[in-house]
Amino acid sequence: MSDLDTKPTVKVCGGLTDVSAAPVHELIHGRETSIGDGRPVRRVLPTLGRRMVGPWCFADQYGPDDISTEDGMQVAPHPHMGLQTVSWLKQGEVLHRDSLGSLARVLPGHLGLMTSGHGISHSEESPDPHPVFLHGAQLWVALPGEHRHAAPAFEHHTELPTFTARGLSGTVIMGEFDGARSPGTAYSPMTGADLTLTAGAEVKVPLQRDFEYAAFVTLPGAVVDGVELPVGSLLYLGCGRTELAVRANVDTNIVLIGGEPFEEEIVMWWNFVARTGEEIAEARAQWQAEEARFGAVHGYHAPRLDAPALPATPLKPRGRAR
Repeated sequence: MSDLDTKPTVKVCGGLTDVSAAPVHELIHGRETSIGDGRPVRRVLPTLGRRMVGPWCFADQYGPDDISTEDGMQVAPHPHMGLQTVSWLKQGEVLHRDSLGSLARVLPGHLGLMTSGHGISHSEESPDPHPVFLHGAQLWVALPGEHRHAAPAFEHHTELPTFTARGLSGTVIMGEFDGARSPGTAYSPMTGADLTLTAGAEVKVPLQRDFEYAAFVTLPGAVVDGVELPVGSLLYLGCGRTELAVRANVDTNIVLIGGEPFEEEIVMWWNFVARTGEEIAEARAQWQAEEARFGAVHGYHAPRLDAPALPATPLKPRGRAR
């Protein structure tokens, strides 16, 4: 999925400054933005208060939306570099195409994982016909320095590890959780887990002490470590925890993300993750010139996206939190 902000700001993220070595509660409200044809999404990462959680550097929530009388998601071909996109659906269906020639129908419970490496382009759309509702999350993972120029790849995993407790059913999306490991290729120590709880459930889930964590919800009614989470917010939890208490006031869903704090500082702009502004400017110029770096997506019904104009101001490192 693309960041379709027409005036994206440059963000410098990562590094170990502002990583809490002890448990904390930072409830951070995201912002409303849009994708594709104006479909609203709730961006919970990056925000003014928190720009990374482990290697996770981007998270959008969308839906549940009734798309029975409309086209649904329509995101035209656009480029990525230096990151992985993680597509996670709760309802609906998304058709993925990319410049490698991949064509995949991603369904609820599937992992659509695209590693951009040095450069790739892709599109995402609700197929025709499509289910009535569209509901899910799109996340990005920053690639560490030794892997950020790797060859691009796409993985579509239809079976992922699951776990259960009383009133809880969970899925390991990325990385490792409670001894179970996702088949998705991960380049940093990390976790991504989906927790679905029935009304009244109270569960403690295991965590790794040296990971930093955050949680967001795709449905209301979840209480995480005593904090009720509104949809469209992120609860940053810091490090130093070995377990996390979660509770459901009604049937609800929590996405838990975490990992070892990302040591490198990264520069994010539009759909690019780099280390310098010069790298981003070069990538933008190559995309606009339709050079071979990002390839071409075939089969999508509309022209590819143009890159926004670069900001006039130079990069100013601002750290991972503010």
